[in-house]
Parts: sequence; C-alpha cells; structure tokens
Amino acid sequence: MADYTISAANLNAIENNLNVIHQDLDVVNSNINTTNDNVKVVYDEIGQLAQDFKNYISYQQRVNNKQDAQNRLVDLQLKMDKQFGHYDVVRRTATGILQADDLGIVKNETISNASEELMISTPGYWLAPALVALAAWINNQPELADKAVREAIKRDDEKTSLFFALICRRADRKQAALKWTQRFLENQDEENLDRKTVIILDAFASGLLGTDSEGVVSKQIEAWLDHLSDKPGFVEQQISQWSDAINLKREPVDTSEYTYLRKYSHTWPVLEDIMEGANLHAIMYNYLDGIFSQEVSTDTLKEQLDDILNSLVTEFDDEELPIRREMKYNEMVVEFDGDVDRARQNMAIEQTAFETHKDFTQLLTDAAMKPESSHASVSTQKFAIALTKDWITDAYNDIIAQNRAKIPFEIELNVDTYNDKTQDGSDEETHVRQFNELVDREKAAALDKCKMSMFEQYAMYAGIAIGVVGLIMMLAHHGFLGFIAIVAGIGMVIYHFSKKKQIETTRQNIENQCENKRTNGTQIIRATIAEVVDFRMAFEEKDAESQNVLDFLEQVNPEQYVRKLADTNRRIRVN
Repeated sequence: MADYTISAANLNAIENNLNVIHQDLDVVNSNINTTNDNVKVVYDEIGQLAQDFKNYISYQQRVNNKQDAQNRLVDLQLKMDKQFGHYDVVRRTATGILQADDLGIVKNETISNASEELMISTPGYWLAPALVALAAWINNQPELADKAVREAIKRDDEKTSLFFALICRRADRKQAALKWTQRFLENQDEENLDRKTVIILDAFASGLLGTDSEGVVSKQIEAWLDHLSDKPGFVEQQISQWSDAINLKREPVDTSEYTYLRKYSHTWPVLEDIMEGANLHAIMYNYLDGIFSQEVSTDTLKEQLDDILNSLVTEFDDEELPIRREMKYNEMVVEFDGDVDRARQNMAIEQTAFETHKDFTQLLTDAAMKPESSHASVSTQKFAIALTKDWITDAYNDIIAQNRAKIPFEIELNVDTYNDKTQDGSDEETHVRQFNELVDREKAAALDKCKMSMFEQYAMYAGIAIGVVGLIMMLAHHGFLGFIAIVAGIGMVIYHFSKKKQIETTRQNIENQCENKRTNGTQIIRATIAEVVDFRMAFEEKDAESQNVLDFLEQVNPEQYVRKLADTNRRIRVN
C-alpha cells in the first residue's frame, strides 16, 4: 500500500508538470506560428529590399556616370584650351582685322604686325598665313599677299578657299568671291564632301552670295543630287538616314502616369517604346515649327558674313574633332542623367556630324537635324529640310508605320499569380471574376494540403491507450516502465492537440492571406486596366499628331527658304 500511495503522489506531481509542459508547448506552438508568419513577411521584405537595392544601385550608377561625365567635360575643356587655345587668338584676330579695317581706326602697320606675330607664334596653322595675306591685301602689298595665300592654300586648300570667298564677298568683290567658291566646289566629290561645305550652303541659303555665285551653287547642288539619286538603293539609304536622324529627337516617356502598367504588365517595355514613338510627333512638329518660325536675320551683310567666317575658323579644325566628339558624348551622358547606354545609342547616330567627309545628302541631314554639331545656321536648316522634304516624308511615314506595327493587340496583366491579357480594358469585370476564382482555387488547394496526417489524427487515442497501459503497469508494481508509458501517452495526446491547433492557426492564416490577396489584387487589376484604357486613348491622340508633321512638310518649298537679294534670280529643282 505504501508503494501505491507514493506512486499516486508522484502521479499528481507528474500530472502538474505535464500540464505546465502542455502550456509551454502551446506557447512554443504559438511562437512557431508567429515565426512562420514573420518569416513570410521577412521573405517578402527581403524580395522588396533586393529590388530596392537593385534600383538604388542603378540610380547610384547613373548619378556616378553623370558626375564622371561632368568632371570629364571640365578636363576635356582644359585639354582643348591647352592644345588649341592659341588658335583662339588667331581666330579672334581674323574678325578683329576686318572690323578694324571697316572702322579705319587702326593703323595698317598695326594690322600687319599683329598678323605677322601670329604667323610666328602658330606654326602650321592655316589661318595664320591667311591673315598675313589679308593684312597685305589691306596694305596693298600684292607680292606678300600672293606668297601668304599660297602658303595658306598649301596648309589647307579648302578652308583657305572658303575663307577668301567670304572675305571677297564681304568686300563686295563678287567675281573674286565666285572664283574662290568655284575653286572650293571643283575640289569636292558629292560622295565624299568635306564637312565644311555647309559653309557654302550657309552663305547660299542666307542670300549672302552674289547672283553669279548663286547660279554656280544651285547648278552644283542639282548635279550632286542627280548623280546620287542614280545610285542603286539611294531611296532606301535616305529613308534609313533620315529615320535615324528623326529618331534622335525621341524623349523618354514620363512613367509616373503609368505606375501600375509599368509594374504589373510584362507588355510595358513595348508600350513604353510605342508611346515614345507617338510622343515624337509633337516633338518633331515643334522642332520644325521652331526652325521655320524664326525671323530672317536683320543683320547687315557684313555681320552675317562675319558670323559665317567665325564658324569657319572656330568650328572646322579637324584636329580638334576627337576632343569635340568626346565632349559631345559626355554632354549626352549628362543630358540623359547618367544613362550611358542611351548616350552611346544617340552618339552612334550623332557620329555622322563629326565625320570629316560625308556624301551630300548626309550633309543636308546633319545640317537639318544636328545643327549644334554640324554648325549649320537656321537658314541652312530651312533650306536643307525644304530641299529634302520628299525623303523626310518617306522616312517619317516609315517611322509611323513601324511604330504602329509594334502596337500590341493584347496587353498582359501580371498580378501576383494571375496572368492574362486584355485588349482595351472593356473586360475588367471578367478579369476581376477570374482573379477571384483563381484565389478561391488557390485557397482551396492550400487548405486541402493543410490537414492532420493519419498519425496526428489518432495520436490522441493512441496516447490514451498507452497511458492506460502505463497505469495498469504501475498498479502491477512496474512503476518505472508504467511512468514512462504514462508520460509517452500524455505526450502523444498533447502532440495531437498541439498539431490540431497549429493546423487551425495555419488555415486561418491562409484564409487571411487569400482575402488580402483578393482585396489587393482586385484593386491592382482595376487600376492596371484603367491605365490600359488611358494608354490606348493617349496613344491614339498622340499618334494622330503625325499628320501635323506630314502636312507641315507638304507646304514647304525650297525656293521659299533661300533668301532673295535684290539682284537674285535663282531656281532650285527638288529631286
């Protein structure tokens, strides 16, 4: 009886301890469920953090690229000043000599001394002997002028010819200007024109050349165009050439208007591209209108010629091109906020403006669309566009057709695990219903997996049975083994209820998660579809603006955009 009494006391203590263990297991189980939920949240946050980090790295890289480009521009300007800064003195002196001679307030000896000093200080530079010749001409020293001109021609025949063509026209010596112009043109090949030929176009389009000179230039232009247009594949080349130049005007889309489409549609890259193409129409129209709406210069003949002369001596030294080309690239990196890929793409097209030689049609394209790099005046832009309007129209129609061909018939919706397509957003309710059905199926599938196993279900009965056996063993004086059996039985009962509670908690979590997904997903689908509707409408409106560009080009006539002087009688044929 004593053993039994002791065993009963021990059982009470054991029962109390097991109750405590059971409570602790409930706490642990609750913590495990909380941990599982937290782990899911952490995984989601890690995914978002990874994306945010990736975006930050991309943003920081662009910031660094932009800063590097800005620093590089400073270095390049210093390099330009160091290597070619002494040229600036010669360039400024050229205009200074002309203006001093106009005013008659500087001694001829001073002009001669200044030009001779530059000749000594800038060996090899073509403009130095040209200024000596100019000073000798002013001082009526024909022998010195002849020697200096020959040296200038030896150093750079084409620039010297252009320089004195403009100088003679400035002095109203039209026949001499004509001869220098002819000399320059005779040395040109329309398939391999020097980029400085734009200077003649500037003077011609601005009406700065005399009657005879204009006749020579117009005939030369016709001959060049006739010869080039006879080449196989000429039209295709023009379409490609002008398409590239026009597409340079494309600008990035403001993505803030389409935050949901950008995030929840795999079709967005295509949509972004075609909207960028549609936005081009307004950009191109404003660009053309900005050119043709500019008033004709009211400067005097000498002032306009001085501007062209300054362009010749400042912008067309080929040895400076590598640095200028690199400066242009870095300017694009800054312009595109550090996007080096876009800068490289645009620079690949812009590159033609920095080529020392190109065919005549490329010269016209660069003059019209890349005036900053090709150094063409507004008058030349007008003339180049008017002269080539047929090719521009063909290229523009091709751009329109290509952009429209990329319009997707259906736009993807990719919200969580829901992937489908919509044409115009009119099937919004259908997508909402299908999404809810998907959530219902996913919830049912998740709940179906979330149930107790056979062992977990019958663990309670097994535990009770083992506990009863343990009690019997203890009554039969097998105390230790009976105790072990009772503990094992109670443990199995506790395990059963613990798993049951865990399953119930998990199922509740699944219910909550699915309802959150249903609510958030429905909102996202509706917002994304709303943006689909807005996008389609905005695209149609912007795409329709292409007709404005075509109508604008249709009314352009080259004869309108060559300034007519009193003694002018010109005729230009458009091929």
